[in-house]
Amino acid sequence: MANHGLIIGINEYQRLRPLKCAKQDAVEMARYCRDEINFGEVFLFTDESDPITAPNGSQQETKPTYTNLMAFLHDFFESQRLETGDNFWFFFSGHGLRHQGQDYLVPSEGHPTLIEQTTISLNYVTQRLRRCGADNIILFLDACRNENDFSNKSVGWQKQQGVITIASCSPKEESYEIPELQQGSFTYSLLEALRIQGENNCATVERLCNRLRERIPEINRQYNKPPQTPHSTVEPNYKNHLILLPKQANDTDIALLREEALDLEGDGRLEEAKQLMRRVLALDPTNPKVLKVYDRITLKLAQQPVPPSPKTEPTNGESAKTITETPKPASPPEIELKSAKGIDYRKLEDLLKRQQWKQADEETANVMLQAANRTKEGWLREEDIDNFPCEDLRTIDQLWVKYSGGRFGFSVQAKIYRELGGTRQYNERVWTAFGDRVGWRVNKSWIYYKDVTFDIKAPLGHLPCPLWLGVFLYLYRFFYYGGQVSSLASRLVKCNI
Repeated sequence: MANHGLIIGINEYQRLRPLKCAKQDAVEMARYCRDEINFGEVFLFTDESDPITAPNGSQQETKPTYTNLMAFLHDFFESQRLETGDNFWFFFSGHGLRHQGQDYLVPSEGHPTLIEQTTISLNYVTQRLRRCGADNIILFLDACRNENDFSNKSVGWQKQQGVITIASCSPKEESYEIPELQQGSFTYSLLEALRIQGENNCATVERLCNRLRERIPEINRQYNKPPQTPHSTVEPNYKNHLILLPKQANDTDIALLREEALDLEGDGRLEEAKQLMRRVLALDPTNPKVLKVYDRITLKLAQQPVPPSPKTEPTNGESAKTITETPKPASPPEIELKSAKGIDYRKLEDLLKRQQWKQADEETANVMLQAANRTKEGWLREEDIDNFPCEDLRTIDQLWVKYSGGRFGFSVQAKIYRELGGTRQYNERVWTAFGDRVGWRVNKSWIYYKDVTFDIKAPLGHLPCPLWLGVFLYLYRFFYYGGQVSSLASRLVKCNI
Protein backbone atom coordinates (compact mmCIF):
# COMPACT_ATOMS: atom_id res chain seq x y z
CA MET A 1 0.00 0.00 0.00
CA ALA A 2 1.31 3.42 -0.96
CA ASN A 3 0.04 6.96 -0.53
CA HIS A 4 0.13 9.72 -3.14
CA GLY A 5 -1.09 13.29 -2.94
CA LEU A 6 -2.16 16.41 -4.85
CA ILE A 7 -1.91 19.46 -2.59
CA ILE A 8 -3.14 22.94 -3.55
CA GLY A 9 -2.92 26.19 -1.58
CA ILE A 10 -3.91 29.58 -3.03
CA ASN A 11 -3.30 32.93 -1.35
CA GLU A 12 -3.32 35.31 -4.32
CA TYR A 13 -6.60 35.76 -6.21
CA GLN A 14 -7.13 38.17 -9.12
CA ARG A 15 -10.81 38.86 -8.47
CA LEU A 16 -11.28 37.85 -4.85
CA ARG A 17 -9.80 38.93 -1.57
CA PRO A 18 -6.39 37.35 -1.02
CA LEU A 19 -5.95 34.79 1.73
CA LYS A 20 -3.15 34.78 4.28
CA CYS A 21 -2.56 31.17 5.26
CA ALA A 22 -3.72 28.91 2.40
CA LYS A 23 -0.28 28.66 0.82
CA GLN A 24 1.34 27.87 4.17
CA ASP A 25 -1.35 25.25 4.85
CA ALA A 26 -0.43 23.50 1.61
CA VAL A 27 3.33 23.75 2.19
CA GLU A 28 3.02 22.25 5.68
CA MET A 29 0.74 19.48 4.42
CA ALA A 30 3.16 18.63 1.61
CA ARG A 31 6.10 18.61 4.02
CA TYR A 32 4.25 16.21 6.32
CA CYS A 33 3.35 13.86 3.46
CA ARG A 34 6.84 13.83 1.97
CA ASP A 35 9.05 13.86 5.03
CA GLU A 36 7.04 12.27 7.83
CA ILE A 37 4.93 9.55 6.23
CA ASN A 38 6.94 9.01 3.02
CA PHE A 39 4.33 9.43 0.30
CA GLY A 40 5.24 7.89 -3.03
CA GLU A 41 4.42 11.14 -4.87
CA VAL A 42 3.39 14.61 -3.74
CA PHE A 43 2.32 17.21 -6.31
CA LEU A 44 2.30 20.71 -4.78
CA PHE A 45 0.52 23.68 -6.39
CA THR A 46 1.03 27.07 -4.72
CA ASP A 47 1.90 30.59 -5.84
CA GLU A 48 5.62 29.73 -5.65
CA SER A 49 5.89 25.93 -6.02
CA ASP A 50 8.43 24.28 -8.32
CA PRO A 51 7.51 22.87 -11.75
CA ILE A 52 6.77 19.15 -12.07
CA THR A 53 7.51 16.68 -14.84
CA ALA A 54 4.44 15.82 -16.92
CA PRO A 55 3.85 12.28 -18.26
CA ASN A 56 5.23 13.34 -21.68
CA GLY A 57 8.48 14.47 -20.04
CA SER A 58 7.88 18.21 -20.30
CA GLN A 59 8.04 20.61 -17.37
CA GLN A 60 4.63 21.79 -16.13
CA GLU A 61 4.13 24.98 -14.15
CA THR A 62 2.41 24.58 -10.78
CA LYS A 63 1.03 28.06 -10.21
CA PRO A 64 -2.59 27.18 -9.30
CA THR A 65 -4.31 28.70 -12.33
CA TYR A 66 -7.35 27.17 -14.02
CA THR A 67 -5.25 26.06 -17.02
CA ASN A 68 -2.47 24.49 -14.96
CA LEU A 69 -4.83 22.60 -12.65
CA MET A 70 -7.04 21.34 -15.48
CA ALA A 71 -3.97 20.27 -17.47
CA PHE A 72 -2.65 18.34 -14.49
CA LEU A 73 -5.98 16.61 -13.85
CA HIS A 74 -6.18 15.66 -17.51
CA ASP A 75 -2.59 14.59 -18.19
CA PHE A 76 -1.75 12.80 -14.95
CA PHE A 77 -5.01 10.87 -14.68
CA GLU A 78 -5.56 9.90 -18.30
CA SER A 79 -4.34 6.39 -17.50
CA GLN A 80 -4.00 4.29 -14.36
CA ARG A 81 -0.86 5.33 -12.45
CA LEU A 82 -1.35 3.62 -9.10
CA GLU A 83 -2.01 0.09 -7.91
CA THR A 84 -4.83 -1.60 -6.08
CA GLY A 85 -4.37 -0.94 -2.37
CA ASP A 86 -3.00 2.60 -2.79
CA ASN A 87 -4.56 5.78 -1.37
CA PHE A 88 -4.74 9.16 -3.07
CA TRP A 89 -5.01 12.26 -0.86
CA PHE A 90 -6.36 15.50 -2.34
CA PHE A 91 -5.89 18.65 -0.24
CA PHE A 92 -7.26 22.06 -1.22
CA SER A 93 -6.88 25.28 0.77
CA GLY A 94 -8.43 28.34 -0.84
CA HIS A 95 -11.74 29.83 -1.95
CA GLY A 96 -14.66 27.57 -2.80
CA LEU A 97 -18.36 27.96 -3.45
CA ARG A 98 -21.60 26.17 -4.20
CA HIS A 99 -23.54 26.85 -7.38
CA GLN A 100 -26.82 25.17 -8.31
CA GLY A 101 -26.19 22.40 -5.80
CA GLN A 102 -22.63 21.70 -6.99
CA ASP A 103 -19.30 22.30 -5.23
CA TYR A 104 -16.61 24.31 -7.03
CA LEU A 105 -12.97 25.04 -6.20
CA VAL A 106 -11.72 28.47 -7.25
CA PRO A 107 -8.29 28.74 -8.95
CA SER A 108 -6.23 31.91 -8.75
CA GLU A 109 -8.02 33.71 -11.60
CA GLY A 110 -11.51 32.34 -10.83
CA HIS A 111 -14.41 34.71 -11.47
CA PRO A 112 -17.25 34.83 -8.91
CA THR A 113 -19.95 35.15 -11.57
CA LEU A 114 -18.39 33.09 -14.39
CA ILE A 115 -18.41 30.01 -12.22
CA GLU A 116 -18.73 27.22 -14.75
CA GLN A 117 -16.16 28.85 -17.06
CA THR A 118 -13.43 29.74 -14.55
CA THR A 119 -13.73 27.37 -11.56
CA ILE A 120 -13.31 23.60 -11.21
CA SER A 121 -16.19 21.33 -10.27
CA LEU A 122 -15.45 19.00 -7.37
CA ASN A 123 -17.34 16.33 -9.29
CA TYR A 124 -14.81 16.65 -12.11
CA VAL A 125 -11.90 16.44 -9.67
CA THR A 126 -13.15 13.19 -8.14
CA GLN A 127 -13.99 11.79 -11.57
CA ARG A 128 -10.37 12.28 -12.67
CA LEU A 129 -8.86 11.07 -9.39
CA ARG A 130 -10.82 7.81 -9.61
CA ARG A 131 -8.95 6.99 -12.81
CA CYS A 132 -5.61 6.77 -11.00
CA GLY A 133 -6.15 3.16 -9.88
CA ALA A 134 -6.07 3.78 -6.12
CA ASP A 135 -8.63 1.99 -3.95
CA ASN A 136 -9.39 5.07 -1.88
CA ILE A 137 -9.69 8.77 -2.61
CA ILE A 138 -9.54 11.06 0.43
CA LEU A 139 -10.49 14.73 0.01
CA PHE A 140 -9.39 17.33 2.58
CA LEU A 141 -11.21 20.57 1.74
CA ASP A 142 -10.58 23.92 3.40
CA ALA A 143 -12.57 25.82 0.80
CA CYS A 144 -15.11 27.91 2.69
CA ARG A 145 -13.02 30.82 3.96
CA ASN A 146 -14.51 33.65 5.98
CA GLU A 147 -12.94 36.19 3.55
CA ASN A 148 -15.19 34.80 0.82
CA ASP A 149 -17.88 37.43 0.29
CA PHE A 150 -19.78 35.72 -2.52
CA SER A 151 -20.93 32.56 -0.72
CA ASN A 152 -21.70 31.64 2.86
CA LYS A 153 -22.19 27.94 2.18
CA SER A 154 -19.52 25.37 2.83
CA VAL A 155 -17.86 23.27 0.16
CA GLY A 156 -17.62 19.55 0.81
CA TRP A 157 -21.25 18.97 1.77
CA GLN A 158 -22.06 17.37 -1.58
CA LYS A 159 -21.66 13.59 -1.31
CA GLN A 160 -19.01 12.08 -3.59
CA GLN A 161 -19.73 8.42 -4.30
CA GLY A 162 -16.95 6.09 -3.18
CA VAL A 163 -14.91 8.99 -1.77
CA ILE A 164 -13.99 10.06 1.77
CA THR A 165 -14.54 13.81 2.14
CA ILE A 166 -13.40 15.79 5.19
CA ALA A 167 -14.41 19.45 4.95
CA SER A 168 -13.28 22.27 7.21
CA CYS A 169 -16.76 23.37 8.31
CA SER A 170 -20.42 22.43 8.25
CA PRO A 171 -23.15 23.95 6.05
CA LYS A 172 -23.68 27.70 6.53
CA GLU A 173 -20.47 27.96 8.58
CA GLU A 174 -17.18 29.51 7.55
CA SER A 175 -13.57 28.42 7.89
CA TYR A 176 -11.14 30.66 9.75
CA GLU A 177 -7.47 31.50 9.46
CA ILE A 178 -5.50 32.01 12.67
CA PRO A 179 -2.81 34.68 12.06
CA GLU A 180 -1.02 33.76 15.30
CA LEU A 181 -0.56 30.19 13.98
CA GLN A 182 0.03 31.28 10.36
CA GLN A 183 -2.40 28.53 9.37
CA GLY A 184 -6.09 27.88 9.11
CA SER A 185 -7.58 26.20 12.17
CA PHE A 186 -8.60 23.21 10.01
CA THR A 187 -5.15 22.41 8.62
CA TYR A 188 -3.44 23.14 11.93
CA SER A 189 -5.78 20.68 13.68
CA LEU A 190 -5.50 18.14 10.86
CA LEU A 191 -1.71 17.98 11.00
CA GLU A 192 -1.77 17.96 14.80
CA ALA A 193 -4.15 14.96 14.72
CA LEU A 194 -2.17 13.04 12.10
CA ARG A 195 1.00 13.40 14.19
CA ILE A 196 -0.49 11.92 17.38
CA GLN A 197 1.35 8.75 18.40
CA GLY A 198 0.36 5.97 20.78
CA GLU A 199 -3.03 4.88 22.04
CA ASN A 200 -4.94 8.03 21.04
CA ASN A 201 -3.60 8.24 17.49
CA CYS A 202 -5.80 9.05 14.51
CA ALA A 203 -4.81 6.18 12.25
CA THR A 204 -8.38 5.53 11.05
CA VAL A 205 -10.84 7.80 9.26
CA GLU A 206 -13.29 7.56 12.15
CA ARG A 207 -10.77 8.58 14.84
CA LEU A 208 -9.42 11.39 12.70
CA CYS A 209 -12.89 12.85 12.11
CA ASN A 210 -13.80 12.56 15.80
CA ARG A 211 -10.60 14.34 16.80
CA LEU A 212 -11.19 17.20 14.34
CA ARG A 213 -14.76 17.69 15.58
CA GLU A 214 -13.37 18.20 19.09
CA ARG A 215 -10.21 20.14 18.34
CA ILE A 216 -11.22 22.74 15.73
CA PRO A 217 -13.93 24.37 17.91
CA GLU A 218 -11.40 24.48 20.77
CA ILE A 219 -8.86 26.35 18.64
CA ASN A 220 -11.47 28.79 17.36
CA ARG A 221 -12.60 29.56 20.91
CA GLN A 222 -8.99 30.00 22.01
CA TYR A 223 -8.36 32.58 19.26
CA ASN A 224 -11.77 34.28 19.52
CA LYS A 225 -13.13 33.01 16.24
CA PRO A 226 -16.78 32.05 15.58
CA PRO A 227 -17.82 28.38 15.81
CA GLN A 228 -16.53 26.06 13.11
CA THR A 229 -17.42 22.36 13.02
CA PRO A 230 -15.75 20.11 10.42
CA HIS A 231 -18.02 17.95 8.32
CA SER A 232 -17.24 14.54 6.84
CA THR A 233 -19.00 12.23 4.41
CA VAL A 234 -17.71 8.68 4.09
CA GLU A 235 -18.95 6.60 1.17
CA PRO A 236 -19.42 3.69 1.60
CA ASN A 237 -19.91 3.71 5.37
CA TYR A 238 -17.46 0.87 6.14
CA LYS A 239 -14.60 3.15 5.07
CA ASN A 240 -14.91 4.85 8.46
CA HIS A 241 -12.63 2.01 9.58
CA LEU A 242 -10.16 2.60 6.75
CA ILE A 243 -6.60 2.85 8.06
CA LEU A 244 -4.93 6.02 6.77
CA LEU A 245 -1.69 5.59 8.73
CA PRO A 246 -0.66 1.90 8.68
CA LYS A 247 2.35 2.36 10.97
CA GLN A 248 0.09 3.70 13.74
CA ALA A 249 -2.64 1.07 13.39
CA ASN A 250 -3.27 -1.25 16.34
CA ASP A 251 -4.67 -4.78 16.52
CA THR A 252 -8.20 -3.48 17.10
CA ASP A 253 -8.04 -1.36 13.93
CA ILE A 254 -6.96 -4.37 11.89
CA ALA A 255 -9.63 -6.59 13.48
CA LEU A 256 -12.38 -4.06 12.67
CA LEU A 257 -11.26 -3.92 9.06
CA ARG A 258 -11.27 -7.72 8.90
CA GLU A 259 -14.81 -7.86 10.33
CA GLU A 260 -15.99 -5.36 7.74
CA ALA A 261 -14.52 -7.58 5.02
CA LEU A 262 -16.30 -10.64 6.43
CA ASP A 263 -19.60 -8.72 6.49
CA LEU A 264 -19.11 -7.74 2.85
CA GLU A 265 -18.34 -11.35 1.98
CA GLY A 266 -21.54 -12.45 3.71
CA ASP A 267 -23.49 -9.88 1.69
CA GLY A 268 -22.01 -11.20 -1.54
CA ARG A 269 -19.99 -8.01 -2.18
CA LEU A 270 -16.88 -10.00 -2.97
CA GLU A 271 -14.86 -7.37 -4.84
CA GLU A 272 -15.17 -4.93 -1.94
CA ALA A 273 -14.44 -7.73 0.55
CA LYS A 274 -11.28 -8.64 -1.34
CA GLN A 275 -10.20 -5.00 -1.43
CA LEU A 276 -10.48 -4.71 2.35
CA MET A 277 -8.82 -8.09 2.98
CA ARG A 278 -5.93 -7.03 0.77
CA ARG A 279 -5.37 -4.14 3.17
CA VAL A 280 -5.65 -6.42 6.20
CA LEU A 281 -3.14 -8.75 4.58
CA ALA A 282 -0.64 -5.92 4.07
CA LEU A 283 -0.94 -5.04 7.77
CA ASP A 284 -0.95 -8.60 9.12
CA PRO A 285 0.75 -10.69 6.40
CA THR A 286 1.64 -13.78 8.43
CA ASN A 287 -1.71 -14.38 10.13
CA PRO A 288 -2.99 -17.76 8.85
CA LYS A 289 -6.63 -16.78 9.45
CA VAL A 290 -6.20 -13.69 7.30
CA LEU A 291 -4.55 -15.74 4.56
CA LYS A 292 -7.37 -18.27 4.65
CA VAL A 293 -10.11 -15.64 4.37
CA TYR A 294 -8.33 -13.82 1.55
CA ASP A 295 -7.83 -17.00 -0.47
CA ARG A 296 -11.45 -18.04 0.15
CA ILE A 297 -12.77 -14.73 -1.19
CA THR A 298 -10.41 -14.88 -4.17
CA LEU A 299 -11.60 -18.40 -4.98
CA LYS A 300 -15.27 -17.35 -4.71
CA LEU A 301 -14.66 -14.54 -7.16
CA ALA A 302 -12.96 -16.90 -9.60
CA GLN A 303 -15.89 -19.32 -9.39
CA GLN A 304 -18.62 -16.75 -9.99
CA PRO A 305 -20.76 -17.79 -12.97
CA VAL A 306 -20.93 -15.64 -16.06
CA PRO A 307 -24.34 -13.87 -16.02
CA PRO A 308 -26.82 -14.96 -18.71
CA SER A 309 -26.76 -12.80 -21.82
CA PRO A 310 -29.96 -11.46 -23.39
CA LYS A 311 -30.67 -12.52 -26.95
CA THR A 312 -33.25 -11.14 -29.34
CA GLU A 313 -35.09 -13.44 -31.77
CA PRO A 314 -38.19 -12.94 -33.92
CA THR A 315 -40.93 -15.58 -33.45
CA ASN A 316 -43.70 -16.43 -35.94
CA GLY A 317 -43.69 -13.03 -37.58
CA GLU A 318 -44.02 -11.28 -34.24
CA SER A 319 -41.73 -8.52 -33.14
CA ALA A 320 -38.47 -9.63 -31.66
CA LYS A 321 -38.56 -10.72 -28.02
CA THR A 322 -35.71 -10.68 -25.58
CA ILE A 323 -34.91 -14.10 -24.17
CA THR A 324 -32.21 -15.15 -21.77
CA GLU A 325 -29.75 -17.90 -22.58
CA THR A 326 -27.45 -19.48 -20.06
CA PRO A 327 -24.06 -19.53 -21.77
CA LYS A 328 -22.27 -22.80 -22.28
CA PRO A 329 -18.95 -23.03 -20.49
CA ALA A 330 -16.32 -21.56 -22.77
CA SER A 331 -13.28 -23.67 -23.49
CA PRO A 332 -10.01 -21.93 -22.64
CA PRO A 333 -8.62 -20.06 -25.65
CA GLU A 334 -5.73 -21.58 -27.51
CA ILE A 335 -2.38 -20.07 -26.62
CA GLU A 336 -0.09 -19.04 -29.42
CA LEU A 337 3.32 -20.40 -28.45
CA LYS A 338 5.28 -17.27 -29.34
CA SER A 339 8.99 -16.90 -28.66
CA ALA A 340 11.36 -14.07 -29.45
CA LYS A 341 14.22 -16.58 -29.21
CA GLY A 342 12.76 -19.44 -31.24
CA ILE A 343 12.08 -21.63 -28.19
CA ASP A 344 9.76 -24.61 -28.68
CA TYR A 345 7.13 -24.58 -25.92
CA ARG A 346 5.15 -27.64 -27.08
CA LYS A 347 6.73 -29.95 -24.49
CA LEU A 348 5.91 -27.54 -21.66
CA GLU A 349 2.32 -27.26 -22.87
CA ASP A 350 1.98 -31.04 -23.08
CA LEU A 351 3.29 -31.55 -19.53
CA LEU A 352 0.97 -28.88 -18.13
CA LYS A 353 -1.99 -30.26 -20.07
CA ARG A 354 -1.38 -33.65 -18.43
CA GLN A 355 -0.86 -31.92 -15.05
CA GLN A 356 2.61 -33.34 -14.64
CA TRP A 357 3.53 -30.43 -12.44
CA LYS A 358 7.05 -31.44 -11.37
CA GLN A 359 8.20 -32.19 -14.90
CA ALA A 360 6.56 -28.95 -16.08
CA ASP A 361 8.40 -27.03 -13.37
CA GLU A 362 11.72 -28.47 -14.53
CA GLU A 363 10.88 -27.79 -18.19
CA THR A 364 10.03 -24.19 -17.27
CA ALA A 365 13.53 -23.77 -15.87
CA ASN A 366 15.03 -25.31 -19.03
CA VAL A 367 13.20 -23.04 -21.47
CA MET A 368 13.87 -19.95 -19.38
CA LEU A 369 17.59 -20.69 -19.38
CA GLN A 370 17.43 -21.20 -23.16
CA ALA A 371 15.58 -17.93 -23.71
CA ALA A 372 18.16 -16.05 -21.62
CA ASN A 373 21.10 -17.89 -23.24
CA ARG A 374 22.19 -19.16 -19.82
CA THR A 375 21.85 -22.94 -20.28
CA LYS A 376 25.58 -23.49 -19.81
CA GLU A 377 25.66 -21.47 -16.57
CA GLY A 378 22.46 -23.14 -15.31
CA TRP A 379 21.00 -20.13 -13.50
CA LEU A 380 19.66 -16.60 -14.12
CA ARG A 381 21.11 -13.40 -12.75
CA GLU A 382 18.99 -10.36 -11.92
CA GLU A 383 20.14 -8.65 -15.12
CA ASP A 384 18.99 -11.70 -17.10
CA ILE A 385 15.55 -11.39 -15.53
CA ASP A 386 15.48 -7.64 -16.21
CA ASN A 387 16.06 -8.32 -19.92
CA PHE A 388 14.05 -11.53 -20.27
CA PRO A 389 12.02 -11.49 -23.54
CA CYS A 390 8.46 -10.34 -22.80
CA GLU A 391 7.05 -12.58 -25.52
CA ASP A 392 8.54 -15.69 -23.92
CA LEU A 393 7.63 -14.66 -20.39
CA ARG A 394 4.03 -14.13 -21.51
CA THR A 395 3.86 -17.54 -23.23
CA ILE A 396 5.22 -19.41 -20.19
CA ASP A 397 2.89 -17.58 -17.84
CA GLN A 398 -0.19 -18.08 -20.02
CA LEU A 399 0.45 -21.83 -20.19
CA TRP A 400 0.72 -22.16 -16.42
CA VAL A 401 -2.36 -20.01 -15.78
CA LYS A 402 -4.47 -21.82 -18.39
CA TYR A 403 -3.76 -25.41 -17.38
CA SER A 404 -3.91 -24.73 -13.63
CA GLY A 405 -7.25 -22.96 -13.88
CA GLY A 406 -5.69 -19.71 -12.69
CA ARG A 407 -3.97 -21.19 -9.62
CA PHE A 408 -0.35 -21.16 -10.82
CA GLY A 409 1.80 -18.86 -12.91
CA PHE A 410 4.22 -15.96 -12.65
CA SER A 411 1.40 -13.41 -12.93
CA VAL A 412 -0.45 -15.10 -10.05
CA GLN A 413 2.69 -14.91 -7.91
CA ALA A 414 3.42 -11.31 -8.90
CA LYS A 415 -0.09 -10.21 -8.00
CA ILE A 416 0.24 -11.75 -4.53
CA TYR A 417 3.69 -10.19 -4.13
CA ARG A 418 2.41 -6.70 -5.00
CA GLU A 419 -0.67 -7.08 -2.79
CA LEU A 420 1.68 -7.68 0.14
CA GLY A 421 3.44 -4.39 -0.61
CA GLY A 422 6.24 -5.83 -2.72
CA THR A 423 8.21 -3.53 -5.02
CA ARG A 424 11.40 -3.83 -7.08
CA GLN A 425 13.38 -3.30 -3.89
CA TYR A 426 13.86 -6.43 -1.78
CA ASN A 427 12.01 -6.27 1.53
CA GLU A 428 12.53 -9.10 4.00
CA ARG A 429 9.11 -8.68 5.65
CA VAL A 430 7.29 -8.81 2.31
CA TRP A 431 9.37 -11.75 1.09
CA THR A 432 8.64 -13.70 4.27
CA ALA A 433 4.92 -12.96 3.98
CA PHE A 434 5.02 -14.00 0.32
CA GLY A 435 6.67 -17.30 1.26
CA ASP A 436 3.90 -17.96 3.77
CA ARG A 437 1.19 -17.14 1.22
CA VAL A 438 2.41 -19.38 -1.59
CA GLY A 439 3.52 -22.23 0.66
CA TRP A 440 7.27 -21.84 0.28
CA ARG A 441 7.43 -21.35 4.05
CA VAL A 442 5.81 -23.86 6.40
CA ASN A 443 5.69 -23.46 10.20
CA LYS A 444 7.93 -20.38 9.93
CA SER A 445 10.63 -22.30 8.05
CA TRP A 446 11.53 -22.10 4.37
CA ILE A 447 11.08 -25.38 2.54
CA TYR A 448 13.52 -27.25 0.29
CA TYR A 449 12.69 -28.01 -3.32
CA LYS A 450 12.11 -31.65 -2.39
CA ASP A 451 9.25 -30.46 -0.16
CA VAL A 452 7.37 -28.60 -2.91
CA THR A 453 3.75 -29.73 -3.40
CA PHE A 454 3.32 -30.75 -7.04
CA ASP A 455 -0.45 -30.93 -6.93
CA ILE A 456 -3.32 -28.74 -8.12
CA LYS A 457 -4.40 -28.47 -4.46
CA ALA A 458 -1.18 -26.64 -3.56
CA PRO A 459 -1.56 -23.05 -2.31
CA LEU A 460 -2.38 -20.32 -4.80
CA GLY A 461 0.85 -19.27 -6.55
CA HIS A 462 2.86 -22.27 -5.27
CA LEU A 463 4.11 -23.04 -8.79
CA PRO A 464 6.25 -22.56 -10.75
CA CYS A 465 9.14 -22.56 -8.29
CA PRO A 466 12.24 -20.42 -8.90
CA LEU A 467 14.08 -23.46 -10.22
CA TRP A 468 15.49 -21.23 -12.97
CA LEU A 469 17.83 -19.94 -10.28
CA GLY A 470 19.79 -23.13 -10.74
CA VAL A 471 20.76 -26.35 -9.01
CA PHE A 472 21.30 -24.36 -5.81
CA LEU A 473 17.59 -24.62 -5.18
CA TYR A 474 17.92 -28.35 -4.66
CA LEU A 475 20.40 -27.72 -1.87
CA TYR A 476 19.29 -24.47 -0.25
CA ARG A 477 16.01 -23.15 0.99
CA PHE A 478 13.93 -20.57 -0.85
CA PHE A 479 14.77 -17.65 1.41
CA TYR A 480 17.86 -16.74 -0.65
CA TYR A 481 15.87 -15.70 -3.69
CA GLY A 482 13.70 -12.76 -2.70
CA GLY A 483 15.70 -10.30 -4.80
CA GLN A 484 15.37 -12.33 -7.99
CA VAL A 485 11.65 -12.93 -7.52
CA SER A 486 11.09 -9.21 -6.91
CA SER A 487 12.95 -8.56 -10.18
CA LEU A 488 10.66 -11.01 -11.95
CA ALA A 489 7.58 -9.24 -10.56
CA SER A 490 8.96 -5.95 -11.87
CA ARG A 491 9.65 -7.48 -15.29
CA LEU A 492 6.06 -8.74 -15.50
CA VAL A 493 4.80 -5.19 -14.96
CA LYS A 494 7.07 -3.83 -17.70
CA CYS A 495 5.84 -6.58 -20.04
CA ASN A 496 2.18 -5.79 -19.21
CA ILE A 497 1.59 -9.31 -17.90
